[in-house]
Amino acid sequence: MEKRLKVIIDNCPQNHVCPSVKICPVGALTQDGFHAPVVDEGICIKCGKCSNFCPKKALVLE
Repeated sequence: MEKRLKVIIDNCPQNHVCPSVKICPVGALTQDGFHAPVVDEGICIKCGKCSNFCPKKALVLE
């Protein structure tokens, strides 16, 4: 089964710029204002860097 990056909105405080957006090596994460980040599944390489970096564990590679 292929892994998928999931955004757990309940874990995301949505009150700051998401630090994981800058960590993504391919630009698959975007953020509108302070909303939870959005994953572009077509670009995401499922490397796990963003999920490892997220301090609130709002990004999960499953």
